[in-house]
Amino acid sequence: MLKAKLSDKNFEWSPKLAYIIGLITTDGNLSKDERHIDFTSKDLQLINLFKNCLKLKNKIGFKSSGFSDKKYLRIQFGNVVFYRWLQRLGLTPHKSKTIGALKIPDKYFPDFLRGHLDGDGSIITYKDHWNTLKNPKYIYTRLWVKFISASKIHIEWLRENIIRLLSIKGFLIQDKIHQPHQTIGMCGLKFGKKESIKLLSWLYYHPNVPCLIRKRKIAEKFI
Repeated sequence: MLKAKLSDKNFEWSPKLAYIIGLITTDGNLSKDERHIDFTSKDLQLINLFKNCLKLKNKIGFKSSGFSDKKYLRIQFGNVVFYRWLQRLGLTPHKSKTIGALKIPDKYFPDFLRGHLDGDGSIITYKDHWNTLKNPKYIYTRLWVKFISASKIHIEWLRENIIRLLSIKGFLIQDKIHQPHQTIGMCGLKFGKKESIKLLSWLYYHPNVPCLIRKRKIAEKFI
């Protein structure tokens, strides 16, 4: 797919490609040279999935986080045509705080959003024993799904599309990521249990969709 000629202008949308756009949106980077795309993750399965979806031959390397001595897995490839196409979708170099709306077809928005979830989102579940003093049987299984971004505009755009396509709202939150010597302010979109179940069923609509396996295993308990 990525051996397109320079005369090519667009790539054909598919569930895999939309998922990859979600990953690039969260954990990817467009280099200033207008050619190279970089994807970084701590999860080997996710790096290999990214590589396989794009049929890349490039080697997986390591990259410093910039905030600590930790090294993360990284894959980089160069393709001018694909780079320009990503720009037309709305992605740019150093996009973290400036990213806004992206041109994602409605048909593939669940796949894009699943990539977004696997990149920077989270599925949180736990047993709540808060009311067991009243009654030992009052144990509840909590479930939250959360998306985060350094860009408020982008998070609001995510929410608008989820409301439009799935009729669930969630709620906006202010979040923080604590790094050594630095605290990064983040914007978040969070869903409670009832809406999370509907959302996860929408994202994992088929057993074979590309996804981070460990997150899917959590989701499968509720869908």
